[in-house]
Amino acid sequence: MPNPFIRKLESFGPLHEDDREWLLSITSRVKEVGADQDLIREGDNPENVHLILDGFAMRYKLTSKGRRQIFAYLIPGDFCDVHVAILRKMDHSIATLTPCRVVEISPSTIIEITERRPSMARALWMCSLVDEATLREWLVNIGQRSAAQRIAHLFCELHVRLEVVGMTENGSFELPITQAEIGDTMALSTVHVNRSLKELRETGLVTRQNERLMIPNVARLKEYADFDPAYLHLRWGKHGAA
Repeated sequence: MPNPFIRKLESFGPLHEDDREWLLSITSRVKEVGADQDLIREGDNPENVHLILDGFAMRYKLTSKGRRQIFAYLIPGDFCDVHVAILRKMDHSIATLTPCRVVEISPSTIIEITERRPSMARALWMCSLVDEATLREWLVNIGQRSAAQRIAHLFCELHVRLEVVGMTENGSFELPITQAEIGDTMALSTVHVNRSLKELRETGLVTRQNERLMIPNVARLKEYADFDPAYLHLRWGKHGAA
């Protein structure tokens, strides 16, 4: 399988061949991390930046009463915490949802990207801008859409993002996210999530088998969810964003 990090960066613009080779070299040392493990906790001062090469992870915060808010899902090709190269302190936690293959990259390497490799620096800036745009879209999603639309919008977003890194097949993809996790993402109770998923299934918008989500008609689901992928700023026209 092609390196998902390279595929993601190239979705924002072409990379030079020597940049591609260098990226392969810095992402070659991988460590295995089990499911439901914190990669980093709020308040930590991490020494390295984490990159997901395989598996699903999430960004989250806990309230003083232990309630969790998930505000990002991380898929192969995503940096978890690139900003620590500058800030050096985490303001949220990151945990794996599934077993993950993770690369640790030193802050000095991130600085080399930004200072000496302009095409890659632009792609990294785009990654950060897309993260911010996605968070804004999630706020609109929670504040202005029905429960079923919120969930459908999330499914559309994940489909586009996973398609970029080559992890979809005929409108289907692995979705190792529980109903409780969807609830903590969309500010919904588990009962409400269950009811909304049932509505999506009964209207033929999605089906789910084990941990695989199938979307029979992607365009129809996008229309239902009021999903416009423009905020993902993808270069490739096949994703509907160019």
